[in-house]
Order: sequence, then C-alpha cells, then structure tokens
Amino acid sequence: MDPIDLTLVPQTDPTEIYRYRDGIYASDILIVGVVWLDLFTWLSDHPSDFDSICRRFELAERPADVMLTAFAAMGLLTRANGTFELTTLAREHLVRGSPWNLVPYFASLKDRPVCQDLLKVLRTGKPANWGSFKDTQAWAQAMSEPAFAAQFTAAMDCRGVYLAQAVAKNLDCSRRKRLLDIGGGSGIYSCSLVAHHPHLTATVFEKPPVDRVCADAIARRGYATRVSVVAGDMFAEPLPEGFDLHLFSNVLHDWEEGQVRALLASSFRSLAPGGLLLVHDAHINAEKTGPLPVAEYSVQLMHVTEGKCYALGEMEAYLTEAGFVEMRHVLTAADRSLVTARKL
Repeated sequence: MDPIDLTLVPQTDPTEIYRYRDGIYASDILIVGVVWLDLFTWLSDHPSDFDSICRRFELAERPADVMLTAFAAMGLLTRANGTFELTTLAREHLVRGSPWNLVPYFASLKDRPVCQDLLKVLRTGKPANWGSFKDTQAWAQAMSEPAFAAQFTAAMDCRGVYLAQAVAKNLDCSRRKRLLDIGGGSGIYSCSLVAHHPHLTATVFEKPPVDRVCADAIARRGYATRVSVVAGDMFAEPLPEGFDLHLFSNVLHDWEEGQVRALLASSFRSLAPGGLLLVHDAHINAEKTGPLPVAEYSVQLMHVTEGKCYALGEMEAYLTEAGFVEMRHVLTAADRSLVTARKL
C-alpha cells in the first residue's frame, strides 16, 4: 500500500455501502424465523418471554437474543415487561392462516445455505464456517492460517481507513500519551489516532500470525516510528502495562459474554490509574429494539463468530463489573459508536 494521509476525508458518506455488506444475512434470519421455526405463527397465540421462546424452539441464548433483537428492529416484535408479542405487521403477513400470509413466499428460499447454517447456529450456539464455505473453518480457527489472516486483516484495514478517523475526531486524549490497541488487526486505528493526535504513541497487541501482517502494514504506511507491535494472546496472558489509553476496536463483538467480561477485566488490571478505555463497535440500544442496521450486522456476527453486537445496557454492566466508571457513548460513523470508561 502507498502511504496516505490518514486525516483525509472522502467527499461522500459511504454508510449505505457499509450497510449492504454488514446486513447481508438479515434476510436469511427472517426466512429461518418465518419458515423453519414458524416463530410468528406460534407467538400469535403464545406471547412469551425470552426463556420460554428458547425452550419451545430449542434455541441457544446468544443467537436467540440476536434473532429476536433483529425482529424487534424490523418492526415485527415488541417486548413489554419481558414478553415478546407480534406487531400488527407481523400478525397480518407472517402468521399462517392470515389472508395476507407471506410464509409460502419466504419458504421458496428456505434451503439457501446461509439459512441452513443460521438454523444450526440457533440450535447449537456455535459459529458456522466463514462465509458458509464448506472448505473453511469458523473465523476464530481460520485466523490461525496465514493466508486467511492476511486476507481478513486486509478487509478490516480498508474498512478502518474511514471508520478510524471518526474515532480519532471524537476523542479528547490531550492528557493521554500511550495507546495500547488490543487485537488491533492491521494497526489502522493506531495509525489514524497518532496521525490525528501527534503527541500519542501506540502499540498494537496482536496474536500471531496477524502480528506480522500488522507490522508490515504499519511500516508501509510510514508509521513504524510511532506505532509498534507486540505479539501475544489477549486471552492467555496479561496485557502489557504502562499504557494510559486502551482501545478495543471491533474486537468485543467477536466473543461471547464470558470472554468479553474477561477482556475488560484484563484491561482494567493493566491500564494505568486514571487511564481511559475506548470500545469502538456497533452497539445495540439499551432497549434492544435497534438501530436496524446494527441489529442486521449482529446477525452476520452471530453466524460467523462467537459474539454479537452488544447492547449499551450490557456494556455498562460489564464495564461496571470490571471496575470502570463514567461510561459515555457517542456515535461515530457508519452505524458505529464509541463507548468510553475510566479507571480511577
């Protein structure tokens, strides 16, 4: 790659283009809910809470939460006092026996490979192979293969050229000096942050073989003197100390709740007193009713990773449990947002 000015902004807003890619599995989860589960017909006679729905359809908790959140964001379900009920839209068009029933229309697509994979994920809680390709592994395992790791890191790098600027511009780090970019991929966020905040230096903490991909990308961008790379496993060892700014950018959404809590606790332990934690991601609102593009993106994450898009209420609970205070939330770009919290 040729060095580029990481403070340069495009003339146009690419949010809608991001949404085409991020929401690619949203239609498939609707097909699964309408046809394979016949969820809406059942709920029309049995308004139920989350646990009852999971028991009735034998669903794992994480993917069920993603699916029901997506349907709420689509305007098909409401939740009051913990009970899910159909909206009029769903009752008229997604319930067998309705004169406007569209279930057969969806059934004509029910054997799509992604639908089959999503049904398995819903039942097992385990992610499917990357992109539903049968000759690949689930994402976390595939990342140990150098060729896949390089390809995937490049994909996330080009996305970050735009998204990282919005993080940098929404951040006051005038009192911070050293950034630890945890699971930082290509290092694009570290490079962008030091480009916007010249007093900062950064270190990307990445697992092999991504650490080598990252070091090469940073050098080609011309930031090797201000952004370094340390190899390590964020789940298997303590995070490096001596940093007053921690960043998880598009990291937590890849992991299940227990792992997210462990990562935040690890960050709290190693972050300098008074340090600031940054969580850049796509976040569901506290009510779990949207935003729709984030709920749709969460379906893709549920399909291929162990995680999902976490709700702001969930993030607040995890951060508080880890010991952080003063959680704040600000929208950035392309349906992403920045959550910050401080270590006393």
